Amino acid sequence: MDLTHFDEQGRARMVDVSEKAETSRVAVARGKISMKAETFERIRSGLIAKGDVLAVAQVAGIMAAKQTSQIIPMCHPLMITGAKLSFNLVEPGEVYIEATIKVNGKTGIEMEALTAVSVAALTIYDMCKAMDKTMVIGDICLVEKLGGKSGHYRKS
Repeated sequence: MDLTHFDEQGRARMVDVSEKAETSRVAVARGKISMKAETFERIRSGLIAKGDVLAVAQVAGIMAAKQTSQIIPMCHPLMITGAKLSFNLVEPGEVYIEATIKVNGKTGIEMEALTAVSVAALTIYDMCKAMDKTMVIGDICLVEKLGGKSGHYRKS
């Protein structure tokens, strides 16, 4: 398989999508942040001094999805048509994050979904780091994508 982000000389390039057809595309990504039980309980109870951690993380994730092309060098700027982040709190101390991002466009939206999850997790870390520096962010992955030339993908 050819790597599309490199030219004939092996130099980085942005893929030319000008001839591709616009299609409806959806990407779903997931990840988690693990923390001490006390931190988890304070998030769930709304007792973090900086405010509603999950509400701020949700907005941060959506904003990050919209700015992905500004931080990932070869990503195309996309006109996102939908962005949803959800959180599942699992005792004793894990917050699972899922992002569903949609676009009608010529290229995929996977990086936007992955960026949304990553930044949401980083925001949780930032808002809680004063009380818990042991938090661990991980398991960030694409779980599903629909649309485009490569079709439907679902992580097994």
